[in-house]
Amino acid sequence: MVETRIKPYSEEVAEKARRGEQQRHYRRNQVFGLLLIAVAICIWWLFHTNPRWIFPPGWWRP
Repeated sequence: MVETRIKPYSEEVAEKARRGEQQRHYRRNQVFGLLLIAVAICIWWLFHTNPRWIFPPGWWRP
């Protein structure tokens, strides 16, 4: 049910601050998750590609 009372200003400000903090955590977690997915794709690509494309013959010699 919708709350119909008028909230004090300090309570509104506290709720907005809390919501902003929650949103920052959510965005941080989203970015972290996308980075994990990108790393997983790169690792998958590294192991499923032709090894000669990544490590051509003689790559370790100067």
